[in-house]
Amino acid sequence: MAPGLLDLVHLSTWAVCAVIKLPQLVAVLRAGSAWGLSLSSLLLELAGFLVFLRYQIYYGYPLETYLEYPILIAQDVILIFCIMHFSGKVKRALFYAVVFWGSWYMLTLQKWIIDLAMNLCTLVSAASKLAQLQHLWQTKDSGQVSALTWGMSAYTCAGKLQTT
Repeated sequence: MAPGLLDLVHLSTWAVCAVIKLPQLVAVLRAGSAWGLSLSSLLLELAGFLVFLRYQIYYGYPLETYLEYPILIAQDVILIFCIMHFSGKVKRALFYAVVFWGSWYMLTLQKWIIDLAMNLCTLVSAASKLAQLQHLWQTKDSGQVSALTWGMSAYTCAGKLQTT
């Protein structure tokens, strides 16, 4: 791929990641419901993002290689909170926050832990998408699931494959 085109794909991937969950958040907030969204899917996605971010920081990779992950994590956290709010399980959010916070530190207790977690990241990411698809299949209703968010996600995945 030509260097100029590669830079364009790289920058557009960052830009899309900055707003990737906004269509989903808008749909949830407009409807006042998180119907159709899978909490387990988002928790798995968040776990994968956190492991990837922690791995990049641990090994001192350049910020440009993982700059979008803090933004993605913040968007996932907001979306998870919305799901818990609309399902009446806000108190459970504290439990998840403690688990993720503790996991953030446990990942780097031993080098092999972060390496193993990173090796499992692709599996966890795929599992998050499968969990959402299973939820859609079971409920037979997409509810507030945003096709635009899924489309942007596909674009960023393809973009990262080309730029990484």
